[in-house]
Amino acid sequence: MLSFFRRVSKSKIGTWIMAAILVAILAGFAAADLSNFGTGNIGFGGMGSSTLATVGNQEVSQREVDDAMQRRLQDVRQQNPEADYSSIAGDFETILNSLIDERSLIAFGDKFGFHLSKRLVDAEIAQIPQTKGLNGKFDDQAYQSFLQRQRLTDSQVREILAGGLLQKLLLTPVASNPHLSVGMATPYASMMLESRQGDAVAVPLEPFKAGLKPTDAQVQQFYTANRNHYMIPEQRVLRFAPIGPEQVANITASDQEIAAEYNRSQAIYGAKDLRNLSQAVVPDQATANAIAQRAKGGGTLAAAAAPAGGNAAVTSLSGQTRQAYAGVAGDKMAGAVFSAPSGAVVGPLQSDFGWVVVKVESVKKEGGKTLAQAREEIAAKLNTDKRKAAIEEMVAKLQDALDGGHSFTEAAAAVKIPVTETPLINTSGAAPGDPNFHLSPDYAPVVKEGFEIAPNDEPEIVALTSKQGYVMVSPAQVVPAAPAPLAKIHDQVVTDWINDQARRHAAAAATSIAAKASAGMSLAEAVKGVGVALPPVQPLAARRIQIAAQGGQVPAPLRLLFTLGQGKSRMVPDPGGRGFYIVKTNTIVPGNALLQPALIGRMQTELQASVADEYARQFMSAVKAEMKVRRNESAIAAEKARLSSGGS
Repeated sequence: MLSFFRRVSKSKIGTWIMAAILVAILAGFAAADLSNFGTGNIGFGGMGSSTLATVGNQEVSQREVDDAMQRRLQDVRQQNPEADYSSIAGDFETILNSLIDERSLIAFGDKFGFHLSKRLVDAEIAQIPQTKGLNGKFDDQAYQSFLQRQRLTDSQVREILAGGLLQKLLLTPVASNPHLSVGMATPYASMMLESRQGDAVAVPLEPFKAGLKPTDAQVQQFYTANRNHYMIPEQRVLRFAPIGPEQVANITASDQEIAAEYNRSQAIYGAKDLRNLSQAVVPDQATANAIAQRAKGGGTLAAAAAPAGGNAAVTSLSGQTRQAYAGVAGDKMAGAVFSAPSGAVVGPLQSDFGWVVVKVESVKKEGGKTLAQAREEIAAKLNTDKRKAAIEEMVAKLQDALDGGHSFTEAAAAVKIPVTETPLINTSGAAPGDPNFHLSPDYAPVVKEGFEIAPNDEPEIVALTSKQGYVMVSPAQVVPAAPAPLAKIHDQVVTDWINDQARRHAAAAATSIAAKASAGMSLAEAVKGVGVALPPVQPLAARRIQIAAQGGQVPAPLRLLFTLGQGKSRMVPDPGGRGFYIVKTNTIVPGNALLQPALIGRMQTELQASVADEYARQFMSAVKAEMKVRRNESAIAAEKARLSSGGS
């Protein structure tokens, strides 16, 4: 219901305050805190060329903005690989302001003793999923790998976490559960109950087309003035030479190759050795020796490890393959355990976790295929691999021919691939002169490349989107963009001229009607002197709450009814281009929400999001005013220009 009002307040808390783009790369872990993490004291003097802004004892440097923009570009390139810095130029101010907001909160916390502990930040870093080892606990090596993947330093992560926590601790209390008084909500609720009555009339184009017939001179003049409207985009004839499955379909694997692949792939096709194991891990060899001796004497491994108490970690591992167990215990342990018979006690052997004793509880063979059973599967895989290699070899040979100065035709002949030509096509791959011509969607990148290279450039080899082949492409003919000849589109130009003239006459008539209606004449009287037959005047009546409930699907005349003052009239174009509407607002009846207290209550609830957002904005503005944000506008402009030009 409040979409009518929320058009002017769509932002949510946090989307504008903190470095959302920076925090996004740390998605999935909670915000943490720390003390005095910024770029440190900046001194009393003026800002250097590498400092874009200062806030209290904090600064925002050019390098930080560079890093943030680079991470933003990486995110965008996941959806659009062709994106460059010019594609994200509009994000520059958002990122810079987010960093300034972040440093403002940090400086504010420092000034007023709101210190955040490093220990708490360490605990929060440990909650990042990518920093955990195989045991589920924080692992420094995993953390370093995470930093490397994200191109972040430890201090940068801590700054982001600090900003997030300060946002949570300082802004959330300000913006949480805002209370909107009845007195504030009542005028809005009353506005929603306002009702209006008026009249509307349509002024279609069709009646104004009667008798319109341009002379040849008028057609020529209109065509000349609107040449760009009749432009035919550049068209090209492209030559294609494909290298794909069709060229290597006769390549198949031999019986010897299939047998060799079967023997190499026993891990896949051989029977699996599955074992149920009991395992005890202790910190010293003496304890392990004692456990092994007791286990070899009979009984379970758990019983043998019981005297060691809490020093022994006993686990049961079911259905283990050698590969799976090696991933847990290492190749040395796996080799010893999987060479022992059922019931055997293996160890103690030293591992990364301590001294290990293992008892083989049971052994079972499972699965497996004979060569005959696996033949079809292996042949399909080998055929795919061999054909892919053959395609790559042909492409390399083709590229060598091009690098050696051979023409398109000569290079294609060198690898014995067919050559085809398209009719004249546009950049979408369609042929305006041949509606029956169709290109596969896989050829989209080929067409794109074919329109980018000049006729005298070396042909290009382009990978198909299906990943099943390549196409050598080169333009054979180029027809530059130009207006269509008037003789060819004469009828269309005549129609456009008639429509243009009818639109001009209809607009003039509608403007005249609206002026008369605004001067006090009824809409029904105002339409009488137009000189053409118009549809009858229609009454309009609605309440504002009905308009709000329809969102953006409000008819143009009804929307105009609620923008005019009482007694006023105005023209509005038909969104479909069919003519114009004229609306006159006759009466406006104010609403009285005191008669509907439930509506006031709903208005209080629905306006709270906007109020919370405003509270947070005002608090953030006060923080920045207190900390005296200073922007180095010359350095900011230089940085923006540098990034817009390519980031070099």
